[in-house]
Amino acid sequence: MHTERLDYRDGDVVCEAFVAYDATTDRSRPCVLIGHSWAGQIDADRETATKMARLGYVGFALDVYGKGLRGGIWADNSALMQPFLDDRAMLRRRLLAGVAAAKAHPLVDAGRVGAVGFCFGGLCVLDLARSATASAGLRGVVSVHGIFAPPELGRQERITAKVLALHGYDDPLATPQNLLDFAKEMSAAGADWQVHAYGNTMHAFTAPGANMRTGASSTMPTPRGGRGSRSRTSSRRSSPRGRAWGQAKSGGRTCSASAMRGPYQDRSLPSTRCILPSRTAGRSA
Repeated sequence: MHTERLDYRDGDVVCEAFVAYDATTDRSRPCVLIGHSWAGQIDADRETATKMARLGYVGFALDVYGKGLRGGIWADNSALMQPFLDDRAMLRRRLLAGVAAAKAHPLVDAGRVGAVGFCFGGLCVLDLARSATASAGLRGVVSVHGIFAPPELGRQERITAKVLALHGYDDPLATPQNLLDFAKEMSAAGADWQVHAYGNTMHAFTAPGANMRTGASSTMPTPRGGRGSRSRTSSRRSSPRGRAWGQAKSGGRTCSASAMRGPYQDRSLPSTRCILPSRTAGRSA
């Protein structure tokens, strides 16, 4: 499996993608973008890109913050993330720069691109779906415990990418009202959308040992000191993560759960059937 670092630019800012692909063939193939959490692109994102490459995709781990700017999973990364939440136009430009770099890769079929993002990355992939500029070739996005708030950057064009949101119903960062607003937004934009909502489940439910902060910067998980944030259920089998694993195994034409694990190294997704682009040319996604 070949891996490489790829510099790309958003104006004067240099970003560094991590790209993985099977180098034994020079055929073009679909690409899956990986949107990182508030920690920035870390080893786990690069591992996810490599797992995607083993499935026949080009795995492309985005870099929103810029080359060399990284946080930590259990650190307070607000200083890195907040400027992009405050300026969603800047975030969109940064994301579009990454999409353009991925599409320009010689092995990427620019007409078959998908994206998966966790936490902050979940918001990012939803913003890609909302962007008319990114929509060309963007077949589908999967947002995992992402934030739903729209960017409010003017009139929303029709959303052509398929959208799947995997959501903890008790997530304090994405409330039931936020979920309802998101559903209305997606429908109004003509999107083909789905939400898998897990009851008794808070934010970062795929992150083992995570717990929500209660302070002003309560945006991402910290190490668990008591009850975890993933779910209030005690049975692994009946937990959102366990159910997601079962759905992934029966998903048919889909990415395996192990390859879809994100920055916390131990997460599984429900079936992404017909959401991410097909690896077979000519097959609808």
